[in-house]
Amino acid sequence: MVADAAVLSPTLEHVTARRVTNVPAPKDLWSLAPLIAGQPSYRSGRWIRGKFQYPGTPIQISAALPKGPAAVLVHGADGSVTTLCLDLDTSKAAQAVVDGDAERLGSLLASCGLRYVEDLSPSGGRHLYVPLCERMDGAEARELVEALARLAPSLDASPHRNPSTGCIRVPGSVHKRGGHQELVTPLSAAYEVLRRRNAPEAIQRLRRALAPELRRNRQEGARRARGHVARPQPQAHGALPAAMPHPSGGWQSPLRAIAETGLYDTARYRSASEARMAVLNHLAACGWTLPQVRGELTGQFPGLAALYQSGSQLERLLEREWVKAIEFTANSARERSTRKSDTSLTEPTGGAKASAASIHQLVNDLENVLYAVLDARFQSLGREGIGLRFLLRGVLAYMRTMETNVLDVGCRAFAMALGQHHGTVARLLRRLSELSDGMVTKIADARHRNADVYLVELPEQHRQTARDLTWRQGKIHAIRPVFRALGPGAALAYEAIERSRHFPTTAEIARDARIARTTAEMALAEMAGYQMIYRDQERRWHVTATTSLAQLAHRLGADADVAAQITLHRLQRAVWHAWLDRHDPGQQLAEADLYDPETDEHWIPPGDAASTALWHVAA
Repeated sequence: MVADAAVLSPTLEHVTARRVTNVPAPKDLWSLAPLIAGQPSYRSGRWIRGKFQYPGTPIQISAALPKGPAAVLVHGADGSVTTLCLDLDTSKAAQAVVDGDAERLGSLLASCGLRYVEDLSPSGGRHLYVPLCERMDGAEARELVEALARLAPSLDASPHRNPSTGCIRVPGSVHKRGGHQELVTPLSAAYEVLRRRNAPEAIQRLRRALAPELRRNRQEGARRARGHVARPQPQAHGALPAAMPHPSGGWQSPLRAIAETGLYDTARYRSASEARMAVLNHLAACGWTLPQVRGELTGQFPGLAALYQSGSQLERLLEREWVKAIEFTANSARERSTRKSDTSLTEPTGGAKASAASIHQLVNDLENVLYAVLDARFQSLGREGIGLRFLLRGVLAYMRTMETNVLDVGCRAFAMALGQHHGTVARLLRRLSELSDGMVTKIADARHRNADVYLVELPEQHRQTARDLTWRQGKIHAIRPVFRALGPGAALAYEAIERSRHFPTTAEIARDARIARTTAEMALAEMAGYQMIYRDQERRWHVTATTSLAQLAHRLGADADVAAQITLHRLQRAVWHAWLDRHDPGQQLAEADLYDPETDEHWIPPGDAASTALWHVAA
């Protein structure tokens, strides 16, 4: 089956071609309709109150080509499907994004050994048909298609959402604005693919490839069922919502929607140039670099690339516009700083400031004490102990990043690093001061906009332990965004592999991470499914170097959770600062100086800079 896929699946030339030579007649293409449909019926389409719909009683498919637009029913009478129908629509994303999505989905399907047929709409949309050897339950098919929509912003999953009315135009069908659906795959190859349909084993490979997206959709569905996430409301044709939802639900900031789809609100931005500058300004404010932006033009941000008229224009203007974005961000920061009180870190008093090298050595010693002594102590405290373990890791990570052992850090900044509520962090900070043997000591109370001040030092009773143990390689982290989705058990297990002095077994991971054996086994199995880690023939675990935790966090939706928490914290700070301003007339500050509902939805830059940027955004 996999070998046949290389011959029968559409090639890259087929995917990107705008037209094919020797196009068969529409009536010949219509003969594929019964091989695609879930039942041998179609619906005729017509305009109703300015919207094109497919109402009425289904009509039996015959050899004669319908004279008007016709869409075959995707589901059978029992709700099952025989073909996965992927509808890439230019009303959901720019043409360049649609073409890129078709290529990306085609590559994914081929890598899983799935063969498919592709057609092209006169409007520029594309359809990919994945025939199934065994009929699939409609709910399972919808789950798969909605997971694919996470990877392709232009994918409309609606044909698979309604078992009774879900339908799609097939090759040869008349388009609502004239013309016919054209087949991109050669007709003979299309017949072969639709007759020699895909085996269940290939579908299982696709499920494994879509594991992060499937998990994210299930979690969002559970939250919707509890009433925590509102379902997206239907929009008028051609309208762009103020905060465009993702194709399979949830919330999304307007600028991220522009960067993904290339569509923008013409009432706010008069041209594509203004829309892309808004996106670039925001990325610059979030700490991105030009190489990181370039790298995501074919990843997270195909819509940003589509806002340029051509590839040559992109190459000519991107660097120039990025310089403007950096200058705009710097000027905005200077303007705001003139109206804000000093919130810089508190400097040590009564002596010289510690050097950067001494701070890094101190953190290394403190890590040894953490792993050898405090982790075991906190383990006995249950759930609170887990919070204390990660809070102390966050303290050490902040020390290394800011190169100081005197921390003037608010609860909300630590809450960002831990994925916790700031009230929980406030309680944990007090407990950490009590239980850390003097490692973390509060030396000043919060006042006005300044947070509590803590001194972090190596306790006298643990100095010998710190010196006897060898420093560990790598960086220490609190909760990285991906582990907001996977949980603290996975974070500790991954750390045990990442920072181990050798490649550990499952038993060694459970011992070093100080978690239960069953918890370790479940976490390791899940991370292995996401290709974060792998086990060799000696049953020892390794980190998969080619898997990006930042990209996986994006696929699991953890980056959206980070952005939502940043937004909440900025709103809360705005309320607090407004209260301070009312009691200090000399420090007047507009709310827009602290929070803008569009531009303050942060994206954390990918790569090693992610943790550093998170601290700066949260502070």
